[in-house]
Amino acid sequence: MTTDVLTLSQLLSPSFPVGAFAYSHGLETAINDGLIEDADSLQDWLLALLEQGSLRADAVLLNAAYGSADPLIDASARAFASSSERLMETDLQGAAFCETVLAVWGHDLGRLCYPVAVGGIAAKLDLDVELATAMYLQATLGNLIAAAMRLVPLGQVDGQKVQAALKPFCTEIAAQLRDATLDDLHNAAWMSDIVAMQHETQYSRIFRS
Repeated sequence: MTTDVLTLSQLLSPSFPVGAFAYSHGLETAINDGLIEDADSLQDWLLALLEQGSLRADAVLLNAAYGSADPLIDASARAFASSSERLMETDLQGAAFCETVLAVWGHDLGRLCYPVAVGGIAAKLDLDVELATAMYLQATLGNLIAAAMRLVPLGQVDGQKVQAALKPFCTEIAAQLRDATLDDLHNAAWMSDIVAMQHETQYSRIFRS
């Protein structure tokens, strides 16, 4: 387990070169429109993504890809992206992840969307899928909280409080979705999808999504 944690910490570290810092996952528009204005509203937004939205869908895709090379999984991940920027986000991060995994570990994953690639390498390295899912969710939340700290603006302590409050949900969802399949894929966080679409035409922006 210690080795799994260390390996996953490396794979999901902010220093792993996938360019996650460049994407806000629609948060930039949500903040610009006043939907997120403080730590509480940010926490509510992210919890909705975890329980009903794109982060839950990512967890399903990661588990579906664990030990399976079925091309339908990656195709579903691409089809499930709600906007061109969401597709770019998961595609480019996934491509960068796959390239680095090949260079460091020698495993050729091809070109996969980000959560599918994480599920694929977790299986190849024999990492615990539940742990991988929880750490993937926490790492993604960390990236989004870091974006919000620059945009709201939000203090670093408040950002850490939000992440600490959401941590139990990461482990709970990871346990619920262990061995999930594409049949478990759904999304009901419509507002997040709408602002992701609106971000494509936002006049002034600093993030790619």
